[in-house]
Amino acid sequence: MTDEETRYEAVSSRDARFDGEFFFAVATTGIYCRPSCPAVTPKRKNVRFFPTAAAAQGHGFRACRRCRPDAVPGSADWNVRADVVGRAMRMIGDGVVDREGVPGLAGRLGYSARQVQRQLTAELGAGPVALARAQRSHTARVLLQTTDLPVTEIAFASGFASVRQFNDTVRQIYARTPSALRAEAGTGLGAGVREGRRAGIPLRLAHRGPYAAREVFDLLGAEAVTRTEEISGAPGARTYRRTLRLPYGSGIVAVDEASTGPWLEARIELTDLRDLTTAVQRLRRLLDLDADPYAVDDALGADPRLAPLVAARPGLRSPGAADPEEFAVRALVGARAADELVERYGKVLDVPCGGLTHVFPEPGVLAGAADDPVLRTLAGALADGAVRLDAGADRDEAERALLRLPGITPETAALVRMRALGDPDVDPYRTPGAGAWRPWRSYAVRHLALAPHCHPVR
Repeated sequence: MTDEETRYEAVSSRDARFDGEFFFAVATTGIYCRPSCPAVTPKRKNVRFFPTAAAAQGHGFRACRRCRPDAVPGSADWNVRADVVGRAMRMIGDGVVDREGVPGLAGRLGYSARQVQRQLTAELGAGPVALARAQRSHTARVLLQTTDLPVTEIAFASGFASVRQFNDTVRQIYARTPSALRAEAGTGLGAGVREGRRAGIPLRLAHRGPYAAREVFDLLGAEAVTRTEEISGAPGARTYRRTLRLPYGSGIVAVDEASTGPWLEARIELTDLRDLTTAVQRLRRLLDLDADPYAVDDALGADPRLAPLVAARPGLRSPGAADPEEFAVRALVGARAADELVERYGKVLDVPCGGLTHVFPEPGVLAGAADDPVLRTLAGALADGAVRLDAGADRDEAERALLRLPGITPETAALVRMRALGDPDVDPYRTPGAGAWRPWRSYAVRHLALAPHCHPVR
């Protein structure tokens, strides 16, 4: 939506389809909002548009208390795009700037820090530091309003370098002190859910448009690896739980199938709170929560072959992977062998939780211990960086690197690209006529996989 008048029409109609795609600010109030904000529509002359929340914040606007613009789903563009800006946004979401700084981000992208700053600012109205700062602020608000952790601990868990920086940023973005923000938790996720570390951090994972949860949970249940994943409950009311290997420690995430709004309820338990942002982003990628189902369904529904399938399952998602390297190994060896790898080489949790007792083994461990030579080669390539599957990896190069390894078939490489790298436009099965479904081939093959009489894909 490049035309500002069209954007204003979306704001006037409170169109939630564009939440996260752009933000608008009101010059007379100093507040920025999501397009679906329920407040009275401001006059056109007072409205300013921004591509990101960080850009609005950079111009001195503070977040609306009613619509919580910092909590909207991310733009679907970042998953679709393979250019530097798209890759950078995926890595910022994964916490790379917090852990490695802008030089680390630039190094992963293969550009200078100045080039990255220039490209992001030109397109998004904010550089990597400002974009990461906006993300830290959102993490801080969630922790303030859903846990009873000390404010000092929250500051560093959110990625801030100092308590002073944390306090100044919260005041600027939310126009309240951290203590005041915590005190009004009833306007956010609710004071009644503050249960601290013992029960995990409760979250609402927002999504855009319809969400075909049943099909996502069916797939997660069918693929679950013993000891690292489990799914419980009856269809429609299931809970999916899994362990995560994270930059600073490990974690356990749980997400509920049932929903009463445009979100999924989740809980996250971490050994190190600095991993919260990364854990949330990996869960979002696994569940494909930043997709634009309106664009996908409109495009695929125009094809006579897919139209009835799209109508039957609006909002069908193409799930990703919570751990890209883990998925690559699983795609190679299969479910039964993955169970055995966890039993033999997985890291045992310090405190097991129900059926969750292990974290999937790291590539470095498998490279030196696994019996299968093809698996050892893949694990070694993942461990030494010859194959990169991180959030900002170049998808074309990753697929080429996989295909250079002995024993990796084109179908396996394509599956890894589709799931581990979250590419929305992959057809691992070389379906006849699939070119007409660009750039949403990953979603098309999901529809076909759920209608086996239409196409013999698994």
